[in-house]
Amino acid sequence: MSTSKRQARTDRARVVAEMREAQARAERRRRLLVAGAVAGVVLVVAAVLVGIGLTRGQDSGGTANGSSGASTTVAKQVSAVPATTLDTVGPGTATPSVTRISAPPLTRDGKPRVLYVGAEYCPYCAAQRWPVAVALARFGTWTDLGQTHSATQDVFPDTATLTFHGAGYRSSYLSFTGVETTTNQPSNGGYEPLDTLTPADDKVFATYNKPPYVSGQGGSIPFVDLGGRFVSSGASFTPQLLAGKTHEQIAAALSDPASAIAKAVDGAANSYTAALCTLTHGKPGSVCGSSGVKAAAGTIKGG
Repeated sequence: MSTSKRQARTDRARVVAEMREAQARAERRRRLLVAGAVAGVVLVVAAVLVGIGLTRGQDSGGTANGSSGASTTVAKQVSAVPATTLDTVGPGTATPSVTRISAPPLTRDGKPRVLYVGAEYCPYCAAQRWPVAVALARFGTWTDLGQTHSATQDVFPDTATLTFHGAGYRSSYLSFTGVETTTNQPSNGGYEPLDTLTPADDKVFATYNKPPYVSGQGGSIPFVDLGGRFVSSGASFTPQLLAGKTHEQIAAALSDPASAIAKAVDGAANSYTAALCTLTHGKPGSVCGSSGVKAAAGTIKGG
């Protein structure tokens, strides 16, 4: 074979090799671009989903336990039930639940302390939080009061209610501890844990709860200890009264003395208030001297 032919073959082989290398480089580039595009899409989608989640959380104040911050309207209506309404209702239709006990004083910072123990899944707690909140609002100011609903899997499902998890309370007369032991979210045959009782408060809960506390099984909730002088266990009215109602509808009904909700919730709140007035030595006088509170004082068990 002549030298020129051999050179031509060599040149063609070199050209073919260069073309194949160029194609290989192009394929590698294409794959990288595709991978990059896919990753970009994934990141964009993820960002959008996170953005949606954050927006929803910001709009509703929602948390992982299914609760949210109480709306301004609900918080205001709970904290400002007219005195005329409370006086008109008196003891109302609430079942007496406050009982006098003999126990060491329950205090904090030199003030009588109210201890509430409940759980967000609990429909009876859902009912009783309303009068607890109304009563305490007469002695102080709520901050960061939350709202939630009872569990969908329990009796009286999805009962609209407040939550004391994370709530603050300021008062010149009283202090408050609110413990919500679980959320309303199912988990392993129960519900997700939330707040934990201190050993001292767990002892109070164990000692003065009715029916009697059973070790390892807890006790009846909701449980409220008012300064070590009074307790209440269970709800003062059936949660069925709140069935199908929104937080806003319940809160609005509190100011209407003719409503069944006001007669139950405000009646129970008056009973709590009468007990609390004993702890505060009748202060504030405008509250403790009211006709509704005086009428409800007769519902307290044990004198």
